[in-house]
Amino acid sequence: MIYFDNSASTFVKPKEVIKAMNEALNLYTANPGRSGHKASVKTAMEIQEVREKLCRHFNAPAPENVVFTNNCSEALNLAILGTVKKNGHIICTENEHNSVLRPLEHLKNLGEIDYTVAKQSDRLGIRVCDIEKCLKDNTYMVICNHISNVNGDKAEIKEIGRFCREKGLIFLVDCAQSGGHEKIDMQENNIDMLSIAGHKGFYAPQAIGSLILSGRHLPCPIKFGGTGTNSLDLNMPKEIPDCYETGTLSSPNIIALGAGLDFVEENYNQIVNRLDDLTTFLNYELSKLPVEVYTQPENSDGVLAFNIPNIHSNDFTTYLDEHCGICVRGGYHCAPEKHKALGTLETGAIRVSFSYFNTYSEVARFIQAVKHFLKHI
Repeated sequence: MIYFDNSASTFVKPKEVIKAMNEALNLYTANPGRSGHKASVKTAMEIQEVREKLCRHFNAPAPENVVFTNNCSEALNLAILGTVKKNGHIICTENEHNSVLRPLEHLKNLGEIDYTVAKQSDRLGIRVCDIEKCLKDNTYMVICNHISNVNGDKAEIKEIGRFCREKGLIFLVDCAQSGGHEKIDMQENNIDMLSIAGHKGFYAPQAIGSLILSGRHLPCPIKFGGTGTNSLDLNMPKEIPDCYETGTLSSPNIIALGAGLDFVEENYNQIVNRLDDLTTFLNYELSKLPVEVYTQPENSDGVLAFNIPNIHSNDFTTYLDEHCGICVRGGYHCAPEKHKALGTLETGAIRVSFSYFNTYSEVARFIQAVKHFLKHI
């Protein structure tokens, strides 16, 4: 099997992550923060270590600003729903995932807010001028997808962050597709809230994400329940991250995320170069064929989208799966505004997405599969 659906979830995990998960299931399954015995404290210390690693990696102000969530969607929901301002206005972009668009639409339907979708004027991605055009007197937040999960378009988050800071706007960045192979400094880029998906660029198991906070704007909790602290108080604790981490944390997944982060930091340059080389190679080879490629050659971050004329994307991805043993994703990738912008609402798009563990020979086999299909349609 050739697996090219890493933007949905990395399939091959580093041996370090598998080892950490196995050790966690054997050694760290006591409930952290719920008891004072050694087993509980031991697990809590492991989780704290991962907080510190994420804090350093993204240059967050403090480890307690790292909030663990079940996934990136939950992190984005906390950021959006927890900061809602009645009659306020939010700017997002045409590259957003439904984990942003659906909470915004929910708030709009409730009459709480209005929002504007910034359109991409530059072929490579969202620019600060695209955001500035949408600014209103009641705008309080800008939400920006860093790298599109559809075709790899990249936003200039440094310039957008500076603009948001100057205007006093909350800046939320969705790093689901950029975390693990992009240098992202929260303080340098004036990012107020940053979300990650552990199971993608950090090669962690599924069902672990994080919302990392600058501390300038703290969302209100959107979930309520046990935290292990102040159990006699029926109100949620005020301290971060306790006020957001309701219920039992997924200790094995968090510990495995820590191992994935170690793997990324130890192999960062090789990961970046591998994604760049494979994406560039595929883009170049597809440019020779009668297909429509939606990814610009400069955006070589491991995500490439294309279509075969007059063929629905899902028909081709099914063919690849059934006849070639190649896994790619067709359809709409939970990003309707992006497909509207690309003009692919009728067909969706074929998305190929790489990880560090993919190879040139796999890409060559994929290209041969495309050529074979083209000959027989």
